Amino acid sequence: MADMILFNGKITTMDPEQPEATAIALKDGLILEVGSDAGILRLKIAGTEVIDLNGQRVIPGLIDSHTHIIRQGNNFAMELRWDHVPSLADGLAMLKAQAQRTPAGQWIRVVGGWSADQFAEKRLPTIDEINAAAPEVPVYVLHLYDRAWLNKAALRALGIDKHFYEPFVSGRLERDDQGNPTGLAMARPNAQPLYALLDMAPKLDFEQQITSTKHYFRALNGLGLTSALDCAGGFLNYPDDYGVISELNKRGEQTVRIGYQLFAQRPLFELDDFKRWNDIVKPDQGNDYLKCVGAGEMLVASAYDFEDFSYPRPELPKRMEGDLRPVLEFLLENGWPIRFHCTYEESAHRLLTVLEEVGRDKGLEELNWIFDHGETISESTMEWVTRLGGGISYQNRIAFQATAYRDRYGEAALNDVMPVKKMMASGAPLAAGTDATRVSSYNPWLAIHWAVSGKGRGGDVIWQAQNRLSRQDALQHWTAAGAWFSREQGKKGQIKAGQLADIAVLDRDYFVIPEDEIIEIEADLTFSGGNIVHAKGPFAEHAPAPLPELPDWSPVPVFGAPGASKGRLSGSSLVAAE
Repeated sequence: MADMILFNGKITTMDPEQPEATAIALKDGLILEVGSDAGILRLKIAGTEVIDLNGQRVIPGLIDSHTHIIRQGNNFAMELRWDHVPSLADGLAMLKAQAQRTPAGQWIRVVGGWSADQFAEKRLPTIDEINAAAPEVPVYVLHLYDRAWLNKAALRALGIDKHFYEPFVSGRLERDDQGNPTGLAMARPNAQPLYALLDMAPKLDFEQQITSTKHYFRALNGLGLTSALDCAGGFLNYPDDYGVISELNKRGEQTVRIGYQLFAQRPLFELDDFKRWNDIVKPDQGNDYLKCVGAGEMLVASAYDFEDFSYPRPELPKRMEGDLRPVLEFLLENGWPIRFHCTYEESAHRLLTVLEEVGRDKGLEELNWIFDHGETISESTMEWVTRLGGGISYQNRIAFQATAYRDRYGEAALNDVMPVKKMMASGAPLAAGTDATRVSSYNPWLAIHWAVSGKGRGGDVIWQAQNRLSRQDALQHWTAAGAWFSREQGKKGQIKAGQLADIAVLDRDYFVIPEDEIIEIEADLTFSGGNIVHAKGPFAEHAPAPLPELPDWSPVPVFGAPGASKGRLSGSSLVAAE
């Protein structure tokens, strides 16, 4: 008999054997049965909680197949989000308002999730505008992986002046005629200086990071997301920087399931990193909420082709193959699934050549390995990935860079970029993600809107009609298809008996609403393992206990964030969230 019954819903199960239903029974964190109202209500006994879904659309909890959730959790409370800000004027007004409430010792950070394309002005801020908005409080603003701005107060706080030595792999600080840094940092094309400068800023203490991460998970749950594959990232060291997520898992307070990959941190010493980690953790070690699922997305630094489309395509160094081969040999010999970042066709050919040579007779085809991104890869490369047993994880990074890509490569190339329809035809397992948060927004509905509409963040047409996805296919890539990438097929991604009870009740009908309204979708009710982890609107009475408060200077409660309480923007005047 059921612990909980949900009935009177429009349930999209993503189970081809039973694609639609109206009711679900839950028991012990799993889906007990799916069917009609009458059939499921028979499972009610004394003590069964029953929730009327009011005819709302219900889907499996969303799975982000490529994101940086652990790092972002540690930082969420500190960041001012511009993901849905309609104009640069509004963004600068938010900076000014936040400057008035930021105490000494803290910074204002706008770290990814936005694009100049989305602004009415269709331009980036200037360093003078940022200095004017916040003359006394340190500010760091990151735009994609091409540039960042540090205002005068931030430069002072870091001791950056004309004598500052730049220890960057590539990229630079812009300087005036007297050699003084202006505050603009450029990635050309390596984003390492942008990472490094941000890493110099103050951090939250451990308990504040715990609270920050819980609020980030609540925001993701508010968008209907219940699982993610974490791709680590620069300056996220294992195991040192995994204490917060490990503690949340230990406490049973994690509401987003995470499979994490380990990202090499030390160029030229990557093999040493992986050998050390292999002594600490093994693939699939963990539990249903937190487990190691492999290595990547950076296996060696020399194999990383940054996706700054405002800059010419980077050529991987000649040493790449020699760096990559021993790392792949070690990982595959020890049964580590891998994933690797690859933006360009030219890089893919070299990477796959090494992978095929090393993977021969090492069980590569059984490891559910992942090819990440692939904005410009060819059909023959897709077929190559399929032949080697790999899957492709694609993201909506191009939606934030449509203008830059068009300016460099032309309209015809823009229409063919990130060829998801061709990926589908290749037969490779295929799932979607965001690559949040330093380029893209963590909001999955922005990614789904791009896949369905073919439009960038500024409304630019990227794909013609023949390249766009149906709403069913786009949702498939965010649900059932994602399970393959963590080797959890049959365990999650569908509303089906025996699978984890990860479910989202949407605030509007994804399959019916106008296309451009997809970006506004949130969840009214979200379940993780049969527990309600988010509830609002008609289900507010079921809401979980309030989370510990964020620091009183945090931008999130005042200005909101996707999935969290939102501020309202009216013209250029900011009105705080009520």
